[in-house]
Amino acid sequence: MAASGCRNVKLSKGQKKLLRKQAKAQHILLKQDGIATVSVPTKHLVVANGGLGNGVSREQLNEVLQKFGTVETLLMLPHKPHAFVTYSAIQEATEAYNNLNGQNLNSGENTKLITLYLNFVEDVVSEDVSHSSLPPGLLVVEDFISAEYEKRLLIFADGSPYATVENAQRSLKHRRVKHYGYEFRYDNNNVDKDKPLPGGLPEICDDILEQFIKKGYVKFKPDQLTINQYEPGQGIPPHIDTHSAFEDGIFCLSLGAETVMDFKHPNGLSVAVMLPRRSLLVMTGESRYLWSHGITPRKFDVVTASEMQKTRTITDDISNLTLNKRGARTSFTFRRVRTRLCDCAYPEVCDSQSTWECKDTPALVPSSDGDASKLEHKYVHDVYDEIAGHFSSTRHTPWPKVTEFLKALPAGAFVADVGCGNGKYLGVNKNLFVVGCDHSKSLAHICRERNFEVFICDGLLMPMRSGVCDACISIAVVHHFSTEARRLTAIKEIVRLLRPGGKGLIYVWAMEQERDNIKSKYLTERKRTTKTQEKYTTMPIVNEDQDVNQVDLAHFNQLKDNSKDKMNEKDSAKLPVHMNRTSFESQDLLVPWHLKAGVKMDSVSSLPPRGTKDITVFHRYYHVFSAGELENLCHSIPNMRIIKSYYDQGNWCVIIEKY
Repeated sequence: MAASGCRNVKLSKGQKKLLRKQAKAQHILLKQDGIATVSVPTKHLVVANGGLGNGVSREQLNEVLQKFGTVETLLMLPHKPHAFVTYSAIQEATEAYNNLNGQNLNSGENTKLITLYLNFVEDVVSEDVSHSSLPPGLLVVEDFISAEYEKRLLIFADGSPYATVENAQRSLKHRRVKHYGYEFRYDNNNVDKDKPLPGGLPEICDDILEQFIKKGYVKFKPDQLTINQYEPGQGIPPHIDTHSAFEDGIFCLSLGAETVMDFKHPNGLSVAVMLPRRSLLVMTGESRYLWSHGITPRKFDVVTASEMQKTRTITDDISNLTLNKRGARTSFTFRRVRTRLCDCAYPEVCDSQSTWECKDTPALVPSSDGDASKLEHKYVHDVYDEIAGHFSSTRHTPWPKVTEFLKALPAGAFVADVGCGNGKYLGVNKNLFVVGCDHSKSLAHICRERNFEVFICDGLLMPMRSGVCDACISIAVVHHFSTEARRLTAIKEIVRLLRPGGKGLIYVWAMEQERDNIKSKYLTERKRTTKTQEKYTTMPIVNEDQDVNQVDLAHFNQLKDNSKDKMNEKDSAKLPVHMNRTSFESQDLLVPWHLKAGVKMDSVSSLPPRGTKDITVFHRYYHVFSAGELENLCHSIPNMRIIKSYYDQGNWCVIIEKY
């Protein structure tokens, strides 16, 4: 392919196409991974399309590379679509460069065609992705049972009538599950402790339970068993088993095939752990309560090539990685149902403690305007000033129907965005003159950095002349006011700003997060982080495939008072703390916002740090609106009519007009 030393060398169409493809590969490597190629031959090559992330195994690639010389090192990084190879001599690397460039790789297990593109690099410098230790409290015991015992358990599992939970949770993707002792309920992520299943745990598991006790793995005998069967390509989303449901100590026996389980700490640290066939995974302490665990749905796992290293964490030795095809795997997971509230050392992620045992004075439903103002200051204004940077990083896509409203306005219209947040609607329609306002000085600062017109004010008293606006929008704001009178005042202020004929659009959170048998995105959509968001986001506390459930308030207070008849009026006025991604159980509640402590935010912190060194939990007040409630408020305001009311992905919405 090289044309050095020659003039006017005419290239064929095929050669020109290869050069274009090669140049494109160079550009992608530099742009996405910062890998700079060189034009002069070296012993080192980067092989585009020849990585583990592209479905290429070490054995496949090594087979073709060794045809051109002695391969000193072959570096394949986890989930990267390229690899690095170092030959013993420059001539050998040049031979590989000239002969393999543009050649198709024998696909093996892959169904797609893989074309290799090689380029010289100055040296091979790998990123440090190693982590040599397991999460604290995690133990993998190899060969916990014999091959004969495994066979008996698999026959039992295959012959046992499974409960297909697709109807309860679609994201399980037809994964088969069976419960013994107690049924795990996916609608509330807990067990019904008053309704044990008949028969208890199956007798075939008695030997396993005896080994648990003999080896000292348990302080108690498990009384709940979940059998899962995974076909190749199936997995389970990252989750933490609900604290309030089960005691410390979760034991998972892997049968039929090995797999890789991913563990993640809230600070972002990830550890991939190989679970060999017939091995026992023991999760206690920090690994049980704080780290999430899950199995990524895929047909191949990245593993260490040496059989002797299968129980090590996968990234212990990144110079020796390959692909391993998954087989059908059955897991027996044993737990002990909890009979009391969890009092673990991780209250920031504990559904028992984060819901009811807040360090601050419990928030109460306000009984006066003064109390309401104090509550909103603490659980709305201060919180948004604290989380402004993180909040802004998760709010960048305008909602379609809000965009539709703004784009339908005539050119030159003067519009106010009341409670504009980070200003994501201020630039939707360039033909409008839009000003934003927000109570949060930190969010207003973010808007100013984006060159938007914005000012700081209280939504109950806007510093603008009456009738000055052609249109107003208030998106996800009114639900932060904690009494009906204050919510009505906020809407009256919007109407006051409008000129006769002016229109307003108001969105509030809906109590009803499921409508016409369709769940809102709030209930169904998992968080997808961008690189910007990744440094802020913490792992949701979930069990299996949903977020944690909310503990019953009355039941908790009975336990806390140690008496069934000591429920006083003050306790009943406490605001419950909602568990994210679950249905609302109360109209007035506190909604948690999780982020890592110690992260440099876009705004200046005005509150002392709270939470632990790893996670900070903030609570925001919400009044979620029931069907018809928003319309009723609007109907009580004179000189205004409702043009349209509708439901939009978990929000009640109205378009109003002043007359």
